[in-house]
Amino acid sequence: MSELVTNLLHYIDASPTPYHAVTQSVHMLEDAGFAPLREEDRWTLKPGDRGYVVRGGSSLAAFICGRVAPHEAGFLLVGAHTDSPNLRVKPVPELARSGYRQLAVEVYGSPLLSTWLDRDLSLAGRVVVDTDGAHCENHLIDFQRALLRIPNLAIHLNRNVNTEGLVLNAQTHMAPILGLGTKDPFTLRELLAAELRDRGQACDAERIAGFDLSLYDTQQASTAGLHGELIQASRLDNLASCFAAVAALADVDDPSDATRGIVLYDHEEVGSRSAQGAHSPFLRQVLERATHACGSAESDETARAMARSFLISADTAHALHPNYADRHEPSHQPVLGGGPVIKTNVNQAYATDGESMARFAQLCRSAEVTPQHYVVRTDLPCGSTIGPITAGQLGLRTVDVGVPLLSMHSIREMAAVADLEAFQRVLESFFG
Repeated sequence: MSELVTNLLHYIDASPTPYHAVTQSVHMLEDAGFAPLREEDRWTLKPGDRGYVVRGGSSLAAFICGRVAPHEAGFLLVGAHTDSPNLRVKPVPELARSGYRQLAVEVYGSPLLSTWLDRDLSLAGRVVVDTDGAHCENHLIDFQRALLRIPNLAIHLNRNVNTEGLVLNAQTHMAPILGLGTKDPFTLRELLAAELRDRGQACDAERIAGFDLSLYDTQQASTAGLHGELIQASRLDNLASCFAAVAALADVDDPSDATRGIVLYDHEEVGSRSAQGAHSPFLRQVLERATHACGSAESDETARAMARSFLISADTAHALHPNYADRHEPSHQPVLGGGPVIKTNVNQAYATDGESMARFAQLCRSAEVTPQHYVVRTDLPCGSTIGPITAGQLGLRTVDVGVPLLSMHSIREMAAVADLEAFQRVLESFFG
């Protein structure tokens, strides 16, 4: 197994939530000499400086200042998203039914719900602790063990499930079992406080003022296939792109004329409308401040920087499914192992146009990679990405691309090692 694949698998396993993904990304960036920048502080930057900004704990932007001011050389950017479809815990989560302890959960995004059944599930996320009545502290938490399970209904009680399909109601069928017994008092906050104390963080249950918790599959990411050519993991959509973006930027040795950077957004799977999503001013504000800190005080310098910039919107693409080939457009059928995919939609679900497509194809040639193309069937709706949102917010020339994937939005997805390695080379060429 290559070092790249080993590091990717570790990154995914260590990132059960967007908060953990940003933390892992920060570790990689700091190891490469990047320093934190606070949004509330004044920034002073010079050519070659490496900085990163975190918003909301779940979105991140990082950049390396170029030798030339951004309004003269522009930005080279890669964008991705840190969130994945899953199940998230409701604010009042305790359920006691029919002798079982359960948690009330809400569906986040559009997961394949059936894939969450009969899995060893755990909890991870962010816990907010009231420290003195005026201040709160955020603590990451990850139980790292099987706590929960959503059991299937036995076929004896659902005889037609194999011929008529499994229909799940998100409200009534998806509450996971946490344990047995319903008589003695129990709260999730007590469980969270005990886990924090076990990890050396003093905490009382009544001090827990809030939480953002996700369920996740405890099965680790792995390679598979006859020759280890496949990767099977949770959250490949879109942690594979996040890892590639961070690794490519961290691998940069010397500054170029252009300022190179990445942005990893939260909340893409639910429309990007949040303080740290792609619809927010997060990236625009970071780029404006970097432009002013590295350039002059001219009023039009940000607009000039945007006109010279380019964004690679990196998200996974639908690979041809051998058992459902009729669901794919006949002339655009990317396969696992065939290379990174350029995604196009004339209705602007993707931001790719002829010019941005050509530029990414040139990057592929420089990395000795052959790209594939994806267009959704004309009679099917098309999903979207951060690409059109960011392009519309900033006027950036943008291309939508990504590695091909099977089982997208399943609790466990599949990609090809060769595609991930090829995509990494393309991003390194872009930043090189």
